[in-house]
Amino acid sequence: MKEEDLIIKNTLKRTQENDAHLSPYACKTANYIKMKDIVKPHDEFDIRWPFEEDIDRILYSKAYRRYVDKTQALSFFQSAHISKRAIHVQWVSRIARQIGRGLNLNLDLIEAAALGHDLGHAPYGHVGERALNDKLQEQHFGYFTHHANSVRNILFLERNGQGYNVSLQVLDAILCHNGEMLSKKYEPDYQKTRQQFWKEYHDCWHHQESSLKIRPMTLEGCVVRVSDVISYIGKDIEDAISVGIIKMDDLPQDVVRVLGDNNKSMINKLIGDLMIHSYNKPYLCFSDDVFLALSSLLQFLGERVHHHPVLVQENKKLERMVKELYDVYLEELLENKEDSAIIRYVAKMIPEYQNTNPALIVSDYLSMMTDNYVLNDYMKRFLPVLHGEKL
Repeated sequence: MKEEDLIIKNTLKRTQENDAHLSPYACKTANYIKMKDIVKPHDEFDIRWPFEEDIDRILYSKAYRRYVDKTQALSFFQSAHISKRAIHVQWVSRIARQIGRGLNLNLDLIEAAALGHDLGHAPYGHVGERALNDKLQEQHFGYFTHHANSVRNILFLERNGQGYNVSLQVLDAILCHNGEMLSKKYEPDYQKTRQQFWKEYHDCWHHQESSLKIRPMTLEGCVVRVSDVISYIGKDIEDAISVGIIKMDDLPQDVVRVLGDNNKSMINKLIGDLMIHSYNKPYLCFSDDVFLALSSLLQFLGERVHHHPVLVQENKKLERMVKELYDVYLEELLENKEDSAIIRYVAKMIPEYQNTNPALIVSDYLSMMTDNYVLNDYMKRFLPVLHGEKL
């Protein structure tokens, strides 16, 4: 037997042994489903397990690199210690893998979904998301959600439109990761098919609030979904305290008694409670008191932080900036201005992309941008350039 064939045989044996030791409710590596029916060349050798391949595709994507200059919640505060999108996805991955290890789930699937869950987030976070959603409705295309756009990025936009052949299970977890929807119980849709996934993906673009109704097809997807909440809720509180939006004493005392008053305590309590009440079960579940405390904290975060008058005022400026750029890009695209950056972007994509709805092309182009790129392009286009006495 060739050395390469022996390695492949041993790799297959290890995956089978690993599957045998997973929870009966875990997604087995043997059940990995490729999203695109593409067969690798016979001479292409790969030692990685299938979900490990997905992790690497996401890690090496351009969208992943752009995380580094996309903010989380407090977009306009100039501080190196305010949470960025890049560190947020790492926190989600760490928390999700800790839960997954405690429940004996597929850690590779969890890591891939966690690292990829925000690939399609717009610049300036949910502010940019709202702006693009408004523009797509204005253009009678549909709706923008970063969940569906994350799937679109990895599957259809990376590598100049060729995309990556990521698994159905990872893409489904990304599509269903909605961290703004809190539940006491997270139960997978174990019977979901590829056809159902495609319908849910399409509905997210064309039916309002569809992303609020869908459930992951795996327990690992549920873990990523709840880990998104756990990762940001305590850290958003700490960020808000650090910039003076709220004080520690403002936290609801019923929440503090159950979850503590800092990010470490909140994470430990939430993870521990979830694992205790979910062990050897086909779903995830919080206890009543922890769920009530978490719900109360999420409500407090929305009212006192995310809707703080200063944030509302400044976020309106960011939203207007994204919308004005959208209008400019759409005009340049429709007029086919050869010197325009969006025309050059389209020209680099595969031929099939040329037939994409112009409203969606502009959404693709703008959603890829980092915060600083948007700001610099806006300044270049809308603010005057100061010159000396002579031109």
